[in-house]
Amino acid sequence: MDEYRVYLERAAERDLKRLSSEDFDRIISNIRALAENPRPAGCRKIVGSKNDWRIRVREYRIIYEVDDEKKAVMVMRVRHRRDAYR
Repeated sequence: MDEYRVYLERAAERDLKRLSSEDFDRIISNIRALAENPRPAGCRKIVGSKNDWRIRVREYRIIYEVDDEKKAVMVMRVRHRRDAYR
């Protein structure tokens, strides 16, 4: 499988800066893994969207969009689960 390019929106960058170092390391490793497999086991499609997906990483959610034509993954947000869908 070809690798995808992974991009972070500014909002996702801000979200990452607010995390503890332990959570940051865990989430970054999951984001990097999206380059090899943009739809890993356990990911869920976000209802009502065309290309938006989410991954659960402990109490956080990585919300991202997959563009198969461009082989790109855009990470939109990294939010605590209580705030992820507001």
